[in-house]
Amino acid sequence: MSTPTAGTPLLEVTDLAVEYRNGRRSFRAVQDVSFTLEPGRTLGLVGESGSGKSTIGRAILGLAPVSSGSVRFAGAELATMKRAERRTLSDRIQVIFQDPYSSLDITKTIGYTLAEPLNHHERLSREQTLQRIRAMVRRVGLPEESIHRYPAQFSGGQRQRIAIARALIGNPTFVVCDEPVSALDLSIQAEVMNLLAELQKSMGLALLFISHDLSVVRHISDDLVVLKDGRVVEQGPAEQIYANPTHPYTQTLLAASPVPDPDAQAARREARRAAAAGGRPSIPTLERI
Repeated sequence: MSTPTAGTPLLEVTDLAVEYRNGRRSFRAVQDVSFTLEPGRTLGLVGESGSGKSTIGRAILGLAPVSSGSVRFAGAELATMKRAERRTLSDRIQVIFQDPYSSLDITKTIGYTLAEPLNHHERLSREQTLQRIRAMVRRVGLPEESIHRYPAQFSGGQRQRIAIARALIGNPTFVVCDEPVSALDLSIQAEVMNLLAELQKSMGLALLFISHDLSVVRHISDDLVVLKDGRVVEQGPAEQIYANPTHPYTQTLLAASPVPDPDAQAARREARRAAAAGGRPSIPTLERI
């Protein structure tokens, strides 16, 4: 399986539907979702809780059932791929979860955790493995001696840096970032976002960045897909959507995003109230805030 060149989609999601069944009852969490992601670019997948954004990420990763539609990665159909076949892609497709503590093995040192994907996919000597681990730890902004410590000995922001290191140490081409900063303090969010943006650029990664907050994905996304009730309501270049959102739901999400200017924030709150009352809010453009 070859990596597509620039301008050719690395990931193609077409008419995706995800349905959960409980006995005779069923619930369609995602319906008719389509988008593409090119190599080296970042797509922001945005919506409130229950919009289906994380379900889409899980469907891509093989963790949620694909009821219909297509999910193609580098030309290969993931929706019908067997579990054993998917394991062969684990060095190219990785994920960063919301809660780094629950996604890390608290009984293993950081060095052991980072060595696992290398031992699984590459035949390296002990010294080569140690060099890779030390280099990656430094790259995510942690001291080398961190590899001898356990997850409980780190702060939330540091644990997320470790989770990022684990996802990237095998040099993947595509990473699903499922709300990777929502559990962090605002100041730490900015640090982790800047780290992800730098790594995305330097490593040429394609990122699917899932978030409920449009302001979080603003500076990292090239393109946006806005979801409501499992369906796409708006999609396109990120700056275009931020500057001129056309769907009332997108306008409402922007109105809910905090901004440092109190007057602009008050205008956003008023726009949100208007949207809730059934009106079409007028959102301040980026130039005005």
